Amino acid sequence: MKFSVIKKRSLWWTISVAIILSGLIAMVISWQQLGAPLRLSLDFVGGTRLQYELDCSKPANCDKPIDIAAVREVMDAQELANSSIQVVGKNGISIRTKKLDVEARTKLEKALSEKIGAFDPQKNLNDTVGPTLGRQLFTSGLLALILSFAGILVYLTFRFQFDYAFFAFVALFHDVLITVGIFSILGLVQGVEVDSLFVVALLTIIGFSVNDTVVIYDRVREVISLNPDEPINQIVDDAVNQTMTRSLNTTLTVLLTLFSIFFFGGETLKYFALALIIGFTAGAYSSIFIASTLLAWWRERAEKSSPPLRDSQISDEA
Repeated sequence: MKFSVIKKRSLWWTISVAIILSGLIAMVISWQQLGAPLRLSLDFVGGTRLQYELDCSKPANCDKPIDIAAVREVMDAQELANSSIQVVGKNGISIRTKKLDVEARTKLEKALSEKIGAFDPQKNLNDTVGPTLGRQLFTSGLLALILSFAGILVYLTFRFQFDYAFFAFVALFHDVLITVGIFSILGLVQGVEVDSLFVVALLTIIGFSVNDTVVIYDRVREVISLNPDEPINQIVDDAVNQTMTRSLNTTLTVLLTLFSIFFFGGETLKYFALALIIGFTAGAYSSIFIASTLLAWWRERAEKSSPPLRDSQISDEA
């Protein structure tokens, strides 16, 4: 029994629109609260990030959970009232604040340990990034994304036809919007920050997603050349059914690795892996349910308004 993506294309489009709209709303709220559509890490905005964990080897040091109000009180006393404070695990805190020198960090750590308990020096972390470097990283990451989109659009236009390229581009934009939107929601709800690895994840998602879309579009062209008189909806359904197993198997094997990184790769790679999980899942979905159905919808409209234009009538552009 063949699965028809065309019959329920309104459903696929509605699911995507709902997820994207939720992300866009979160980005607007985030912009109002944080001044950016995502909660940016020190990589982009500059400053100092401190992470402390209570030393549970000391008697009664970890009996009570960390009191955020007590931490905030210490930060206010240190004239760091606008800092971002987040509990990490059961016994840790993460603080993002303005750039602090060694003396100021030492003073803050001492005041916090006196208020909430002794910290384990082996687990203390601190990062400092200047605002100039942060702006450079943000600009470079944004430029890389724009150039990758432009390059893929140009390549696919020559590789296929413009309508193929355009809807592949729409699918790529769909995947990036979903990933960014979900991270915007996570930033508001869980305080999740995006760093330079997030940009790397987006570039990886773009490459993975376009690969799946190209496979389906290649099969669409093959089916058109073999059955030039078939309706475009039937052609697309056949092409998707012939490639779906390959696409799903490829995505699932990659996701198994990414879930391993997410659960066992540590804090540094955790959200990088999560971004890839979201993006690769969205990429497989968009290749099968968005790019293919949009192409069929467009070709169907074109055929109704003019004589059918088949790929078999056009010289091979590959």
